[in-house]
Amino acid sequence: MKADNLEVKASRTVTRADLTEAVYRRVGLSRAESAELVEVVLQEICDCLEQGETVKLSSFGSFVVRDKGERIGRNPKTGVEVPISPRRVMVFKPSNILKGRVNGEDLADE
Repeated sequence: MKADNLEVKASRTVTRADLTEAVYRRVGLSRAESAELVEVVLQEICDCLEQGETVKLSSFGSFVVRDKGERIGRNPKTGVEVPISPRRVMVFKPSNILKGRVNGEDLADE
C-alpha cells in the first residue's frame, strides 16, 4: 500500500514528520514550510474540535465531538458500582470512499 510515495505497512505509524515529508515531496514547499503547513492544519482541526465543532474532510471522514452524560459503571474486578463523570469524546467517522480504499475497493470520488 502506498501513501504519498511512502511505503506504508499495516504495523507502521505515520508521524507528523512523515506528513511533512509527503507535503515537501508532493507540493514542492521547503521542508520548513511543509512542517509549518502541517502544524497549521492540525492546529486548526484541534481548535475547531475544542469548540465542539464537527470537522468534515470530504472523501476522508468527519471528526465529531460528543457529550457523554454521567453514568454508573462497574469495576470489573470487584463488581462495585462507581460513577463515571460526564465528559466529551471525539469520534472519527470515515467516509465511504475511505472505507472502500481501506478495503481495497477502487471507488471514484463522488
